[in-house]
Amino acid sequence: MGNIKGFMEVERETPRPRPVGERVQDWKELYQAFPVEKLRDQASRCMDCGIPFCHNGCTLHNLIPSWNDWAYRGRWEEAVNTLHRTNNFPEFTGRVCPALCEAACVVGINREPVTIREIERTVTEEGFARGLIKPLPPTERTGKTVAVIGSGPAGLAAAQQLTRAGHAVTLFEKNERAGGLLRFGIPDFKLEKSVIDRRLEQMIAEGLTIRTGVHVGVDLPVEALRADFEAILLTGGAEQPRDLPIAGRGLAGVHFAMDFLAQQNRRVHGTPIPAAQEILAEGRRVVVIGGGDTGADCVGTSIRQRATSVTQLELLPRPPKDRAPETPWPMWPNVLRTSTSHLEGCERLWSIQTRAFDGGPDGRVRGVQCVKLHWAEQEGGGRPSMREIAGSEFFLEAELVLLAMGFLHPVRSGLLEGLGVALDARGNVLVNANFMTSQPGIFAAGDMATGQSLVLKAIDGGRRAAVAVDGWLRGGESVLA
Repeated sequence: MGNIKGFMEVERETPRPRPVGERVQDWKELYQAFPVEKLRDQASRCMDCGIPFCHNGCTLHNLIPSWNDWAYRGRWEEAVNTLHRTNNFPEFTGRVCPALCEAACVVGINREPVTIREIERTVTEEGFARGLIKPLPPTERTGKTVAVIGSGPAGLAAAQQLTRAGHAVTLFEKNERAGGLLRFGIPDFKLEKSVIDRRLEQMIAEGLTIRTGVHVGVDLPVEALRADFEAILLTGGAEQPRDLPIAGRGLAGVHFAMDFLAQQNRRVHGTPIPAAQEILAEGRRVVVIGGGDTGADCVGTSIRQRATSVTQLELLPRPPKDRAPETPWPMWPNVLRTSTSHLEGCERLWSIQTRAFDGGPDGRVRGVQCVKLHWAEQEGGGRPSMREIAGSEFFLEAELVLLAMGFLHPVRSGLLEGLGVALDARGNVLVNANFMTSQPGIFAAGDMATGQSLVLKAIDGGRRAAVAVDGWLRGGESVLA
């Protein structure tokens, strides 16, 4: 703890977003540069608590007080090394993580919490800029072969760990480029794809083989996969979107959010989209159904595509402005969260039920029939119940509707059915404590095994699964443990 009074003397400060009028004109990252000296001041606010509750908040159990102190002292090599002990990709989590650690920060009990996420991002960027983050190829090869299916955060983390353990790892991705939803689901204004490519270059230099455009179970038979690899790790995510099967669902102009977002990410990269398949918000009134991060990403993307208006609907009630009593510190708080996309121009409506989509004679959507809801607390602390408010029906005009209501479970056809792995009650791949599925030698991790979750939890799952796979291949203890 380099500055014992830092949390008292220094106020929380974070990078400022670029002005709205500027940032909605492009797809570049949102934030302005933040001077490293200011960042070091922010790191001085860490109290180096006797019991660091930030560790409890962070699924990856990052050694936060340690790298905060190294950053404050300007000892970047130690900071980089400490950060990478628990997280393969702090440049990802430092940009897109909701910062569960900050919600659990002790300083945050009665002051603003330490800017942990920004310190994490800056430490990583300083590491790359100073040449401190280099390929770490294994010193010995085991001769064992591993297939990792899916190149999202769980697959990337597992593949890197298993490669460094000395195995011959092949990472399969059905899309044309690796990265999973990091590349195709998160807009460039939150995560520029050069950040992913930079890390992929390191992983390839370490010995990882990446095969893109290969849909295992569709154009690569699972029998061939099992014949060529001694261990298989499934990290394909939970890609089955939650649908809204109401009247008018089949109208043109009603789309899943991920189809919309993936198209735009491809445009930014320069990949042409066939005109007949384009989903564009330009000149249209857009309604986004779903109030989470994916919905907010649809808002920001629609605004940059020059939508006439954007309205976001949420089924649940408006959260409170301050931490609710039912989520006290250090729990993740139930509070109203406003993203930078919302600040760019969006109407948000809470406690709204979507009844039907209306269409015109051309078969395209022209609006959404809605009704307001009343939520009532249940006696004994049960889940709140909802009812429609009589006479509260209203109509929203819309030429584009985006369904951003989350994901249910992995897609079952093809890979999972071909491998014959068992599923749990929610439709996710069933695994034991060692990430093994019902089929020997086949493991699963990330959203495919847990259901929809966060990037940091996927990275953690990939890392822990790599330990299990490595130990199984060695017939004993893992060198990654």
